Amino acid sequence: MSMVTDALVLKVSDVGESDRVVTLLTAEFGVIRAFANRAKKINSKMQSAAQTLCYGEFSIYSGKDSYIIDSAAAKEVFFGLREDIALLSLGQYFCSLAMELIPEGEPAPESLRVILNSLSFLQKGRRTPAFLKAVTELKLISLAGFAPDLSGCSVCGKSPAGQVYFNTASGSYTCPGCSSSGTLISPGVLTAMKHVIFNPVDRIYSFALTPQDELAFGRVTEKFLLSRLGKTFKTLDFYKTVSQ
Repeated sequence: MSMVTDALVLKVSDVGESDRVVTLLTAEFGVIRAFANRAKKINSKMQSAAQTLCYGEFSIYSGKDSYIIDSAAAKEVFFGLREDIALLSLGQYFCSLAMELIPEGEPAPESLRVILNSLSFLQKGRRTPAFLKAVTELKLISLAGFAPDLSGCSVCGKSPAGQVYFNTASGSYTCPGCSSSGTLISPGVLTAMKHVIFNPVDRIYSFALTPQDELAFGRVTEKFLLSRLGKTFKTLDFYKTVSQ
């Protein structure tokens, strides 16, 4: 089997003196891993494309035991992110989320669009890193089938107009009259969460929050995601270190 597909490079691992194993995110086949023979060589035509956070066109064929990249051409290398260690580390965190949440061999067009859009906004400085981090976390975890239940209070079923308590373990919220267990969030943060979950990818960035709500939004999305996955990420820990 052979295929030509656009893909984002999520991870690159060196193999021997000249080869690489490249982890790709594609719309048609989700996450796939393929060998890029001689990609480390200076004269390799794949050298520019076979690097983390590069988006390009890849020609891939199926070998006896693995996929092999026959050729690759870069379309977007996101040079702007590479000039800022905090932005670069956040982009690498997005890649870590993709490898954790997106199955191998299954179509993932929306997840790919989320990450590409977030990387583009991040590079252009059109939204804050904190905003893009929260939106990306919540949309990816939702697309993976772990969306929180924000349809109403988990006890009485009502949709209160004021603050609510969001439980990151259960992924649901309660109004103050029913329970005070969880993280107290403002109406703005709850509305933002609903906006990201229920809207298509091209609309999830089209809202704004106060600086205070943006920080709270980021805290609750990260806590929910890590609780759902039961793990943390080295790329996230590093991002926090360099972005302080």
